[in-house]
Amino acid sequence: MRPTLIAFGLAAASTVALPLVAQQSSQVPGSKNPAAITGGTYTADPGHTLVRWEVDHLGFSPYFGIFGDVTGTLTLDPKNPGAAKVDVTIPVSKVTTASAGLTKHLLKPAEAGKPADFFGASPADARFVSTAVTVDGDDAKITGNLTLNGVTKPVTLDAEFYGAGKMPAGMGGKENVGFEAEATIKRSDFGINLGIPMVSDEVKLDIAAAFQK
Repeated sequence: MRPTLIAFGLAAASTVALPLVAQQSSQVPGSKNPAAITGGTYTADPGHTLVRWEVDHLGFSPYFGIFGDVTGTLTLDPKNPGAAKVDVTIPVSKVTTASAGLTKHLLKPAEAGKPADFFGASPADARFVSTAVTVDGDDAKITGNLTLNGVTKPVTLDAEFYGAGKMPAGMGGKENVGFEAEATIKRSDFGINLGIPMVSDEVKLDIAAAFQK
């Protein structure tokens, strides 16, 4: 699994969170021990759940952007991990890239009588709802339905347990669990066709998923 997305998400918070944690404990509260996971329904942490998408740009370089502010739930039973269920919503309208011009283009209104170049103005939220989970140690394949741009298609995520534990009392004291996941989709499957193949049809997804209870 790629560490890039996790590092990106944590960097912004580190100047505030890390000094506070250091004052309360000499160790990080999260553990890679699956025994630290407790059962129940967790809520997505919108500030630390990120979906990184990457496309090939003209064969010269990769280009990526990020979706954040993800909401939803994860239900876990440590005694029956294959019964896990996840239902998350991704606000497409909050997509961000390093280029203000490109970000604006992704949300450009459609011209009269034509489809939008990419997502269009005020796009509907995307949603992923799991339908099956197969667990192998710390890894899992999560199959579900992804609805994007008004189209629903099956997608399988390759997921890996990242850590679990309880936050310090001074940071809310909530139980946390986190995962990394990745998948590849075709944007043409969801009606987003502009620029293919100059900008690749295949889109790589890297996901940092953080949940709290």
